[in-house]
Amino acid sequence: MQNFDDIRPLYDGEVPSVIRSLINDPYFRRAAEPLIKPITWEIFSGAMLACKSINDFQRTIIYPFMKQLIAKTTSELTGIGFEEFKDGSSHIYISNHRDIVLDAAFLNILFFDKGIDTSEIAIGDNLLIYNWITDLVRLNKSFIVKRRVSVREMLDTSRHLSEYIFDTITRRRQSAWIAQREGRAKDSDDKTQASLLKMLTLYNSSKPAEALRSLDIIPLSITYEFDPCDYLKAKEYQLKRDNPGYKKSQADDIENMRTGILGYKGKVFFKFGNRINDTLSRIDEKTSRAQVLETVTQAIDREIYKNYVFFPMNYIAYDLMENSNLFAARYTDEDKAAFDNYIDGQIAKIDIPGKDYGFLRERLIGMYGNTVKNYVSAEKAEGTGIK
Repeated sequence: MQNFDDIRPLYDGEVPSVIRSLINDPYFRRAAEPLIKPITWEIFSGAMLACKSINDFQRTIIYPFMKQLIAKTTSELTGIGFEEFKDGSSHIYISNHRDIVLDAAFLNILFFDKGIDTSEIAIGDNLLIYNWITDLVRLNKSFIVKRRVSVREMLDTSRHLSEYIFDTITRRRQSAWIAQREGRAKDSDDKTQASLLKMLTLYNSSKPAEALRSLDIIPLSITYEFDPCDYLKAKEYQLKRDNPGYKKSQADDIENMRTGILGYKGKVFFKFGNRINDTLSRIDEKTSRAQVLETVTQAIDREIYKNYVFFPMNYIAYDLMENSNLFAARYTDEDKAAFDNYIDGQIAKIDIPGKDYGFLRERLIGMYGNTVKNYVSAEKAEGTGIK
């Protein structure tokens, strides 16, 4: 493991000193204190200092905080298909990506509640804006995906990450979670990046199918009834449309993280699909690397699409996008009125010059309809019919 010191989570022996550093960091205190109320800083910091291991920290600090957050910002958090992981087997979970922070946090809470070992979490170094954020995520079993590297360094950096993930899954028998693409799919049109799968094979690049089979990939579908950041994503779409050179600032990233964490999400579902090893077992060993990656990419996407959980607003959004009534039986006139009111309310939160209501509405509708569109395409491709 010494070879992975630059990207790995903390060892248990490193926990006390890192916690002391966090407690003494005024920026961490400024960020944490409003979130822990009504608990005082003295009580909270005392509980932090009592943690001597990663498990202590997750059980004593993360779990109670997340439970409180879940009670405030969701009406339900449900995990489907978790039972098969109680055997202690290790996998890499590849999911669609909705929230910068909470996708992996919710997943680990569901594991914790079901008595299953929590997963390691892949996090991009572009989000590690402050030293205290780096310390905090490494305390919470996160490993770092280096994105701020030169083109010349990219291959070595990717191979290093690939070797770390292989070591984590196969030698340490520790599961890991990674999003199917870099960054969130702002329009909810979820597609696995072939470059992600290519990275996963680099530790054994001459045998890509065997490399992926060793990781035992399990696709995971994440569904939020409401996306608290939907209006921020729509705003970013217009800003980029009006100024192609527009780029989010660190302040924008922080606003997205804060809004995603504290905003209301309604019902949230995590549902596992079928193992990708079933697909890999049918691939001829002479198949080219590019074809292996394409086949597996499509298999992961199909599993994610088939295992979304839908709400009336998703069916309404799809029918609006497609100018159809395919799912008219799945919602009422009251549901349509509520959806229109919701979209109008989110657009009202956007304050930018030249606000384009029609464009913003179209983007917001797409965020809630594209999941159904992808589900429909997956069912048609398999010829099973829409359920």
